[in-house]
Amino acid sequence: MLRQYELVERVKAYDPDADEAVLNRAYVYTVQKHGEQKRASGDPYFSHPIEVAGLMTDLQLDVATIITALLHDTVEDTLVTIEDIEHNFGNEVARLVDGVTKLSKIEAMPENERAAENLRKFLLAMSEDIRVLLVKLADRLHNMRTLHFIKKPEKRQRIARETMDIYAPLAERVGMYEYMREMQALAFKELEPEAYATITRRLEQLRSQDGGQVDAIALKIKQALAEAGLQVEVTGREKHPYSIWKKMAERHVSFEQVTDIMAFRVLTEDVGDCYRALGVLHTTWQFLPGRFKDYVSTPKNNGYRSIHTSLMYENSMRVEVQIRTREMHARNEIGLAAHWAYKQSDKADGQVGWLRDLIEIVDASHDAEELLEHTRMAIYQDRIFAFTPKGALHQLPKGSTAVDFAFAVHTDLGLSTVGAKINGRHMPLRTQLQNGDVVEIIKGGDAEPQMSWLGFVVTGKARAAIRRAVRLKEREEVADIGAKLFDEIATRVPARIGKKAVREAVRRLGMDEPEDLMFAIGSAKLSDREVMEALVPGCTAEFEEDEEWSRRERSISIRGLTPGVAFELATCCHPVPGDRIVGLRRRNETVLVHAIDCEELASGIDSDWLDLDWGRRSHGAVGRLTVTLYDRPGTLAEMAGIFAQNKINVTSLVQTQLDHPFTTYAIDAEVQDLAHLTRILSALRASDAVAQADRT
Repeated sequence: MLRQYELVERVKAYDPDADEAVLNRAYVYTVQKHGEQKRASGDPYFSHPIEVAGLMTDLQLDVATIITALLHDTVEDTLVTIEDIEHNFGNEVARLVDGVTKLSKIEAMPENERAAENLRKFLLAMSEDIRVLLVKLADRLHNMRTLHFIKKPEKRQRIARETMDIYAPLAERVGMYEYMREMQALAFKELEPEAYATITRRLEQLRSQDGGQVDAIALKIKQALAEAGLQVEVTGREKHPYSIWKKMAERHVSFEQVTDIMAFRVLTEDVGDCYRALGVLHTTWQFLPGRFKDYVSTPKNNGYRSIHTSLMYENSMRVEVQIRTREMHARNEIGLAAHWAYKQSDKADGQVGWLRDLIEIVDASHDAEELLEHTRMAIYQDRIFAFTPKGALHQLPKGSTAVDFAFAVHTDLGLSTVGAKINGRHMPLRTQLQNGDVVEIIKGGDAEPQMSWLGFVVTGKARAAIRRAVRLKEREEVADIGAKLFDEIATRVPARIGKKAVREAVRRLGMDEPEDLMFAIGSAKLSDREVMEALVPGCTAEFEEDEEWSRRERSISIRGLTPGVAFELATCCHPVPGDRIVGLRRRNETVLVHAIDCEELASGIDSDWLDLDWGRRSHGAVGRLTVTLYDRPGTLAEMAGIFAQNKINVTSLVQTQLDHPFTTYAIDAEVQDLAHLTRILSALRASDAVAQADRT
């Protein structure tokens, strides 16, 4: 563990003007506040934040970031508050600490919701200041280094999986490859211990058998470049166990069939020497087509710059070679952090544009699972390059389509997309883009995202935006149904209903807008009586004995049952009065009443069958309909009008399929009897808005 004076000396070595007093104060503060707390290893807890601060000094970050690293666990694990941090160390440090700190209420959430809420808060904080991410990555790296001290295997597995899925990809996306590789190696060791041990053992065997082959190849490469007048530094290494395992999984090959286990790095003086070295290597050894990538002329989103090529060395051995300048190498290993080390934070802004996409995903995601799915898609995929007609470059995941490209340019463009030209030719929107494609998006004034797009888009940003737009459209359509039903409900209250009455009803129901009320009615979240009471309090009392109101209430009796025997109407066939019915009775279970033609009766071979009939006054049951509407404006409203005219109370309406130009809904509706249900089906089938209507 770093001593207090050692930490200060490290910071002063690269920042002579650093405030030594505040660094000392922060060091003492974290030691005092964490007090006697212990880590799983038995070490004092404050050793962890001090080590994280040490990692920040390796990146030569500013004093505020070092202090944030020292204090990052005080709010979560001690009695310290954000207000205390702000009082003692200022607003900037308090804001950064708050960004790294987990919300205490998250601990009570289910696992996936807790992870999603933690990630949501973290992404929002990091979008405001990327230093939040740098501290968090160092925090996670040190926790992974001490993971083996945690006794519970399931907890180790959870932390390792989270590291592999979220934090290692985030490190890669900001170019911190050193962090990424170590996180992956440590997580791989925990998640796949047998594979890790096997590959590590095979690498050790190769190392003992090759007789210094890596050094020999590195020397040959250096000699070939020196003969061409290039002064370079060449190093070689075996690839990491996780990298080899990943290639084995992707290519479905054994360890022996992975041919490019060795990788070499050539460091040059300037960019010109990079390309001269590439020419020498390609003329000295055969290069492998399709394995060449130039990230010098076209850097990755995270600022990574290097030339990658693969050569066929002697004895048909494949070797990977990376060529870059010394300056590129220094910045590639620590990525975005280098912009603080080199005092060039202004240049970092253009390299984290993908953060803005993540924030859009946070806003558009509907629940925890969506957020985690979209975020993983956004941070964990290989990239391709495509251009707008004006030459603007956009990096996208492999497999991206024209729709993904449109959303990458701008969310509004994606929402209004109706077509695309790829390299000057009209192509289907689902066409997958290739490196170097020029994509022109065609907009439409009344365009709307289609649910079917979710079948081929691959970016988290596009998927989140499409789902959000479809949800909003569905909400509008359900609200339109609610408005029709509201008009019918309003005719039954003893007062004239105006805008003021509606506003008061919205307030009484604890809602914000009249649209919320219409949506609640359309989605059957409010009963007619609740709406009437909200409009005119006390008005439903006079309906208690009214025949019309009573007609709407269910009154079901079944003949053929022993008095007092409980029964339920089966939800598979939704029988209504007038249907021929049969009962299934199993020992110690409620009798289930089915329609005589229900397909589920075949599963009742081990039950007692009862011949049943409806009681004389039975009326009011839920029937299920499947209705397919033409996908055009007004059709939902017309269906709602048909329900209102036939005095149908819709208890559930769910969109089950969107297959342009049709939209299919599953609808549960309260009907009086079979005749009532037949009338509503006839009315629906007669409507121009309805393509098909059937009883389920």
